[in-house]
Amino acid sequence: MTPKMLALVSLVAVLFSMTLFMMSSLPLLILKHDTPMDGRFIQAVFNLYYQAVFNLYYQAVMLTSVVAACSYALIGQPLVGVGLSLVAALAFGLRRWVTARMEFLRARIEAGEAAAIRKFRQLHGAGMAVNVAQLVSIVWSMTLFTR
Repeated sequence: MTPKMLALVSLVAVLFSMTLFMMSSLPLLILKHDTPMDGRFIQAVFNLYYQAVFNLYYQAVMLTSVVAACSYALIGQPLVGVGLSLVAALAFGLRRWVTARMEFLRARIEAGEAAAIRKFRQLHGAGMAVNVAQLVSIVWSMTLFTR
């Protein structure tokens, strides 16, 4: 595989993982988390989604961003490489901080603390907002740097 093809494939993989996460986590923001049925659903989804898929999302973004950054640096577009390196660094930092915070809030939700639900939703929304901002910035930068 040529470096240009690897750059394109890895960039598509970054965009795909970000878009998939954004679309799959959106329904969880719609639920109010305050009825018993929503609460049971959120707990079940949390055990699968936030522990497995959430970590997998961050790992996928880190890996594909690093590969894309290196590929773009090899084909002579170091600014794109630096930008994608920043995406990988942000994913690394957020993975540690957000996952730890969500675990803390999950324990509070299970203990019946009402304020924890609001904080969980805020954290979830903020994580999605960062994801959307990264996605938009990557697409926007691709229109500028790949001409």
